Amino acid sequence: MLARSVDRPFLFDASRLVWRVWTGRLPTGIDRVCLAYMDHFGSRSRAVLLRKGLRVVLSPARSDALYALLRRGGPTFRRELVRLLAGAALDRPQRGLAGLIYLNVGHTGLDAAGLPQWLARKRLRPVFLIHDLIPLTHPQFCREGEADRHRQRMAQALASAHGVIGNTQATLDELATFANALGMPVPPGLVAWLGTDLPVTQPRPAARTRPYFLMTGTIEARKNHALLLDVWQALLARLGDAAPDLVLVGQRGWRADAVFERLDGQGPLRDRVHELGRCDDATLLGLIEGARAVLMPSFTEGFGIPVIEALQQGVPVVASDLAVYREIAGDVPIFLDPHDVAGWTAALEMLLTDGPETMQRRAGATAWRGPTWNDHFARVEPWLAELGLVELGLAELGLVEPGLAELGLAQSVATPD
Repeated sequence: MLARSVDRPFLFDASRLVWRVWTGRLPTGIDRVCLAYMDHFGSRSRAVLLRKGLRVVLSPARSDALYALLRRGGPTFRRELVRLLAGAALDRPQRGLAGLIYLNVGHTGLDAAGLPQWLARKRLRPVFLIHDLIPLTHPQFCREGEADRHRQRMAQALASAHGVIGNTQATLDELATFANALGMPVPPGLVAWLGTDLPVTQPRPAARTRPYFLMTGTIEARKNHALLLDVWQALLARLGDAAPDLVLVGQRGWRADAVFERLDGQGPLRDRVHELGRCDDATLLGLIEGARAVLMPSFTEGFGIPVIEALQQGVPVVASDLAVYREIAGDVPIFLDPHDVAGWTAALEMLLTDGPETMQRRAGATAWRGPTWNDHFARVEPWLAELGLVELGLAELGLVEPGLAELGLAQSVATPD
């Protein structure tokens, strides 16, 4: 029997968000993507939780309760989650899942044994958002065993996906290269740049008396914080007391022990390099607005949300010359080699002044228009319809022109699974 699954046509995998709040860690860039998808699709989805071989699909009511709990967080999160899941265990088995769209936008669980078989058995239609293939292209920057886990994630995604969303064309190109190496077909793909979710409310001004530059992101090897520490030693040698400060916002990660030792040391950088492991959005926005520039010296990236956040505030960016940065930001940032200490030192000295080039860079950032989450979902929604994966009232959502809402609409088969 055919039935239209209009109210809840999606299964949203909330596993990553649950793990992040449970452990009390601040959200990463990928977590922010998951939150944006939860906010956008939550009212039309049921939540899925994957834990090793256990796979739980919550009822609509319990899904809504979970989404509210994830947004709220707080010290009672663990107790409330246990109570919610205990209640879910007493629910009648969920039926009628066949034909629903399974959304996994955080990579979590994609390497779990048996995932493609479970998706096929339940007759779900998976769509994955692929953020990067860094553990495969640059394994030297990742934790031990991460390359094998990511190879499994990408292979299982390719084996089961009805469609893949890439945060950039560069990511989809790398996925295609990986698929070709395995002799696997590439599912239909869509490039949809990510938005940002910094608050539109009043930022908290940075209480800093010295000029400073800002870098945000997990402190890990591939982010190349070591270059900036070398640059700051050069700036101190050249400028003395007139040297600027460096503010690092991000939690400590992996394969950066030498950087941690320098940050914890008693050398000349101690009073000029400031590390903030925890930082709320209002404070971050204030730090961005007050910075001379935002710095991104990474060796490799899947996207570049800090680049977008800075340019949206009219703040110059100095970044490594990576294809992904050029794709999303054009020629607005200053692009440099991630090994060029002298080049970075000269660029930051220039940006300390309000000379013509600095003002030109600020003007370019101010004129730049970056992607928003509305832009992102305005691409994703009609693409899902064109794939025939879901029937949605797209015109009613205000995301696309009414004519597009009629393209590729398909009924979902709702039969006992």
